[in-house]
Amino acid sequence: MASGTYRNGATKAAKLDRTLSSTYATPKPAGKSRLAGSGAAIRRNSSAVTVAKDDAHVPGRVRVAVRLRPRNSEELVADADFADCVELQPELKRLKLRKNNWELETYEFDEVFTESASQKRVYEVVAKPVVESVLEGYNGTVMAYGQTGTGKTFTLGKLGEEDIAARGIMVRAMEDILADTSPTSDSVSVSYFQLYMETIQDLLFPGNDNIAIAEDPKSGDVSIPAATVVEVRDQKSFLELLRLGDAHRFAANTKLNTESSRSHAILMVHVRRSINGRNDSESSFPSDNGQSSSLVKSLRPPIVRKSKLVVVDLAGSERIDKSGSEGHMLEEAKSINLSLTALGKCINSLAEGSAHVPFRDSKLTRLLRDSFGGTARTSLVVTIGPSPRHRGETSSTIMFGQRAMKVENMVKLKEEFDYKSLCRRLDIELDKLIAENERQRKMF
Repeated sequence: MASGTYRNGATKAAKLDRTLSSTYATPKPAGKSRLAGSGAAIRRNSSAVTVAKDDAHVPGRVRVAVRLRPRNSEELVADADFADCVELQPELKRLKLRKNNWELETYEFDEVFTESASQKRVYEVVAKPVVESVLEGYNGTVMAYGQTGTGKTFTLGKLGEEDIAARGIMVRAMEDILADTSPTSDSVSVSYFQLYMETIQDLLFPGNDNIAIAEDPKSGDVSIPAATVVEVRDQKSFLELLRLGDAHRFAANTKLNTESSRSHAILMVHVRRSINGRNDSESSFPSDNGQSSSLVKSLRPPIVRKSKLVVVDLAGSERIDKSGSEGHMLEEAKSINLSLTALGKCINSLAEGSAHVPFRDSKLTRLLRDSFGGTARTSLVVTIGPSPRHRGETSSTIMFGQRAMKVENMVKLKEEFDYKSLCRRLDIELDKLIAENERQRKMF
């Protein structure tokens, strides 16, 4: 594993040192249940076959919001005599960037958050619509982009242990997912990894290093099959997993941020839902006389929807001369900037409608292939600071967000027949028939 410092000072040899147990809560009525047990369990994969029907593709532009961080203690002193480099007009969803003392440039976004915006409001505007789509069977992505020290990790990954109102998008998203899924028919599982110096490392099992990316040649779907996948059944166990992962993430002290993330962290939440209440016409198996028997109808293969929510906490872009990075930290900064540059190139190509998009230039862009120009519903929050000393970096962040707003995704719903589940049900029915036949035989 590459060298570096973990947030809690732990070494790379740290292992998953918890026993993850699980219990189910009683389901709520109407097919929905809040998962209120404890613990988690390693996921068991089940096979399924894609439904042989046309899947609807719905156009969906990448949604972009901008969030302004308040002045920090250093800026309150150093910039005391200077105005902020931006002026916000949240009611108009506009932002004005101050080029100099008399000239301003105006930009429009899908949402503009002032420094006083609550974590709850940011979640409800940026992430909740994406989470709702994931629960309906679509893939979704929520990502934060911005200069180091502008609040990306606070926005996405804040656990809210000391202040429940400070909970970030990851925590709030899982609360909604668990509240809307049933432990008897649905499953929710997570993987958590970081992209550090162009290597993918498992945050839930640090010994799992240099993980490969797998791409489906037909669908183009990207997966990380070697990453640890843990089934989550309640919020408590999810918070334990986040703490464990965050403790293994690389961070460093720079001039711009005392705890600057040196890796891109990616949380994948996999949701598998069984779909009930289908019409009889959807699938039926005729008997010998051409009619569909009630028994056969009851044994149609169940339909499942498999979707995933990807939450991406990008490492902050930084100028080397301002961050003061040197030695190994300098190499980290170069790697971060190269991957962010590759992402920017892909966004530019998609925004311009280019025939070739250089997704393969970086592992980051390969991982985000479905998020930009793919089949996922994507929401991006760009974070900026108010300091006029960082006007250039703020301008670059704003322009990244503006270009991302031009990217169109073709959001796709995928349903599958779960034939493995059907076989289990048929085995049960067969056992019942054999037992009944044996009982009838003994009566005569």
